Amino acid sequence: MSDFFEGLMTRIDSLSSTELYGLIVAVTVVISFSLIGSAPSSADVSSMPDTSELKSTRPKDSGPQPKWFVLKWLNYFFVGAFLLSVANFSLNAQAYLQESTSLLKFLIGWSLFLCYFFGFFGISFVDTDQFVQEEKHDLHKIQTKPKTIHPPTQSAPVCSDPATFKPTPKIGEVKHFDDDYIASLVLDGKMKDHELENKLDPHRAVEVRRIIFDHRLSSLGHQNALQDLPCQPSLDYSRVHGANCEIVVGYVPLPVGIVGPLTLNNETVYVPMATTEGCLVASTQRGAKAISQGSGATAIILKDGITRAPCIRMESAAEAARLKLWCDKNFHLLKVAFESTTSFGKLKSCNPTVAGRNIYLRLVCFSGDAMGMNMVSKGSLAVIETLREYFPSLQLIALSGNMCTDKKAAATNWLEGRGKSVVVEAIIPEKVVLTTLKTTVKQIVQTNLQKNLVGSAMAGTIGGFNAHAANIVSAVFLATGQDPAQNVESSNCITLLEETETGDLWISCTMPSLEVGTVGGGTTLPAQASCLKAIGVKGSGKKPGDNSQKLAMVVAAATMAGEVSLLAALAANTLVAAHMKHNRKPQQAK
Repeated sequence: MSDFFEGLMTRIDSLSSTELYGLIVAVTVVISFSLIGSAPSSADVSSMPDTSELKSTRPKDSGPQPKWFVLKWLNYFFVGAFLLSVANFSLNAQAYLQESTSLLKFLIGWSLFLCYFFGFFGISFVDTDQFVQEEKHDLHKIQTKPKTIHPPTQSAPVCSDPATFKPTPKIGEVKHFDDDYIASLVLDGKMKDHELENKLDPHRAVEVRRIIFDHRLSSLGHQNALQDLPCQPSLDYSRVHGANCEIVVGYVPLPVGIVGPLTLNNETVYVPMATTEGCLVASTQRGAKAISQGSGATAIILKDGITRAPCIRMESAAEAARLKLWCDKNFHLLKVAFESTTSFGKLKSCNPTVAGRNIYLRLVCFSGDAMGMNMVSKGSLAVIETLREYFPSLQLIALSGNMCTDKKAAATNWLEGRGKSVVVEAIIPEKVVLTTLKTTVKQIVQTNLQKNLVGSAMAGTIGGFNAHAANIVSAVFLATGQDPAQNVESSNCITLLEETETGDLWISCTMPSLEVGTVGGGTTLPAQASCLKAIGVKGSGKKPGDNSQKLAMVVAAATMAGEVSLLAALAANTLVAAHMKHNRKPQQAK
């Protein structure tokens, strides 16, 4: 090997300076030319290490980008020109070496070529294919943006927690800042939301809180959700006339609070609640925090169908029985008649009940995103007309025969369901039960057993195996434009609690007759529509029924949050103290 290197060095020493210079240039060009096509092609990208998680240093704006393919073709041009000059020189070397002017031109030209090669040649190695891959990856990240899940609220609960019974010291300095800055303090966790009224005046606290929730809701894609929710006295009576109320003389303002963040089905929701009961929103907020600190809530729709049960009277009990049997065999005729009256409504079943000469025809209708009472009533009339063709003696006593059952406690709703039937559950870690709910798993499970199950059974309740489901249902109904009277059946709920094998708390609420809608009725009013927008269910969904079903699951999850918080307060015996602190307005000095 040493002899080879000695021979190579002897040959190099025998070269003239011109020949040596030409050799160096030739070797440089050969190396450069071999590298010019070495950039990975699109076919090679798959074998490269995955750089999709690396942060791109390229600008993301839409300004002009370099045309890399032009630079690559320039490199090919200059290499080709250089090789032609070398070939030309080699063919006429004797003549050029004797003429100093021509030799100088070649040397200057080659020097410029080398300057280009060493200064700009690397640009051809820009991996344009990788750029394309990164851009596609960026686009994919935008299109598959994960759902935003907000962490549990940092604020301590202001109800049912003995630590909050002490007076909160008022800090005067904060009020000198502007509203946006104060809102940023709350968003950054440097100030607690429920302290705003103490540090500012109540009117300004509302304005600041709206800034806070506008920011939070915007991050979920609900921009300007609270824009039409008034915080100053106002009502557009033109929207009320002919739709919501008659003989109007004014309106009753109700304060609206927002519970959240509450994790439901792996996404964050905020729940508006309109109420005059102090401590209700704060207590539900504590339950939402505990649920979100644990597994989050999981809800599923079991059934979806609004009902109407016309009362029909026949000439005899036997004829009534024959009509029932006919309906069982000819449901398809009733379905065609019903669905001829609506674009979205679908008749799902017909369940006749005979009582002597009377028949109560309980019709179950899928109503899309509407609550559906008008829809099912109109379709029921069409069904009656079809039946009259086959039973001329049929007499319609009442379009609603009370087996629907609407706005009354009834076993039929509890067993068969009405509107949306929902089940929701969550697991709350033992540590969260101790720190947030201020009780133990065993205590809260026992409280639920003795109160909600045994106590309700002794009272003979129908669908009342819960602590205060009606509280949360009513508050959300009022905020979102639902029919508040339907709280009667919508609050049917059984709350179950168990201790898991690992010592955590499992809780569920089963609500078989939640009657909600996101179109029509009170949902068209600006303030109520604003609250629906805050939840993310305003108007019709992508598929009929999507939004109304999500609203039902939100109501159920909020109910579960209210249940677990109240049960914890009862288990820890802090309920009375909390209400005396937060539900009593101090006497004003006269």
